Amino acid sequence: MAWVYGCVMRMRRLAYERGFLSSRLPGRPCVAVGNIAWGGSGKTPLAAWLLDWAVARGLKPVLLTRGYKAKPPRLPYRVERDSHWREAGDEPLLLARAQPGALVLVDPCRGRAADWARMHAAPDLFVLDDGFQHLGLRRQVDLVLLRPEDLAGGWNRVIPAGAWREPVAALSRASAFLLKSSSLDAFELIRTRLQRFGKPVFTFDYTVAGVRAVTQGAVIHLGAEALRGNTYVLLTGLADPAAAAASFERWCGGPPAEHLVFGDHHAFTASDWSAALAALERTGARRVLCTAKDAVKLQDVADERLWAVDICVAFGPALFTDRSFPDWWSGVWATLQQG
Repeated sequence: MAWVYGCVMRMRRLAYERGFLSSRLPGRPCVAVGNIAWGGSGKTPLAAWLLDWAVARGLKPVLLTRGYKAKPPRLPYRVERDSHWREAGDEPLLLARAQPGALVLVDPCRGRAADWARMHAAPDLFVLDDGFQHLGLRRQVDLVLLRPEDLAGGWNRVIPAGAWREPVAALSRASAFLLKSSSLDAFELIRTRLQRFGKPVFTFDYTVAGVRAVTQGAVIHLGAEALRGNTYVLLTGLADPAAAAASFERWCGGPPAEHLVFGDHHAFTASDWSAALAALERTGARRVLCTAKDAVKLQDVADERLWAVDICVAFGPALFTDRSFPDWWSGVWATLQQG
């Protein structure tokens, strides 16, 4: 079944390449942030970094996203800071709040959203969220995110045998690879798997940008040092809760007193918050910690005991290039501007 699925995906790619299926440029430079496998690989933090980079240089970036599980009242849907997460989706709302200088548009037809942006916003850069397999909109740059397991036992294991959306030949479309890892311990494995594609490999991890005590009426920004030594209950609705728990343990200096795990993009309710409060009572912990992605859905039901941890991307060592990712991307952008 995986072989059949892989053949279908190859035929789909060839249909776009040979013009049987329509594909067009959005009219402005476009960079796709995507992955080869299902699951969390860091697309949202990397997209946030690109938006921040663009705004810091006086550019007008537009994020094009389908808005997974979003129910927008119209299409395309412009995400505002006060949008409801049920309409916008959790990740688009998170990005719109994190970078007010960027335009976030939700629409499964991302070409239509790009047309709307050109008519109403005069964008300088399109960021195509989860765009590696979205071939209907052409891009100049494909950033492909990988997890360490993608290079190990998960290598080239296509759905349903594994988590890969396409066979390994699809990686030839990548402009660069970004590996969610804090070191190059798997140097030889990276060389064996990825050197053949002739593209740079950049590593990255997450670091704490700040902590927010989220209440019904206000958001109080605290320093990252506020996490250290705190006894806490962890509440997550993520694709990889184990990785999140390991990160929180590193940031806080110890594991959570209890970890309440919900499915990815879970729609949190008042009963879920009651379960978190019950965990506080059982364990004697002081606070409930969650990611910023989960906080946008919890803020309506939580109280001052909820802390949201804001993270940002920290780039590590690189392979097959002598430049860091920020330097490499700046060079790519300069080339796009000349073109």
